[in-house]
Amino acid sequence: MDESMKQLQQGLTEIEIEAENVLLARHQLVEIDRMRNGNREALTALRKRARTTKTSVPSPFESIMKEIEQLESRPLVKEACATCGKHDSREDTWMMFPGTDGFARIPFHAAHSILEKDQERLDYDAKKLQSYVKEKSFLISEKGVLAYKISPGIVRSLVALTDKPNVEEFAELSQLG
Repeated sequence: MDESMKQLQQGLTEIEIEAENVLLARHQLVEIDRMRNGNREALTALRKRARTTKTSVPSPFESIMKEIEQLESRPLVKEACATCGKHDSREDTWMMFPGTDGFARIPFHAAHSILEKDQERLDYDAKKLQSYVKEKSFLISEKGVLAYKISPGIVRSLVALTDKPNVEEFAELSQLG
């Protein structure tokens, strides 16, 4: 083979590897979303069991002030958990850990704490994978592979999108229009 064919073959191999990595990342993203939904459902069930929602639990300051008004002899500081509320946080709860087939009895507070930390980790992993997919899609587009379907300029603008709107640009556009 001559040199140009070798370069073409090498370029196509690199693009194919990058595309496979993007597909793998997208599959991982689907799995993470599935786990996030399961965690969200479990947290909702625990909140219902405790008969609380995130906003229905009074702030620690309000709880303390009500207790001070009722009985002056109680301690001034009491830890308030937004999920536990007035529920007995030491009550045992059955929980199945990911990757196992068995259940374990753990305290209610520990169960929802584990789920909340796991949810935060899954949210972080999902955002990391989303940015990875964006970056790799942009690189593949820059190499011209997607040019016949989507122009590189459009892909570049999609990759540059952020979740937070730029208020200054919106104000300028609304004044112009």
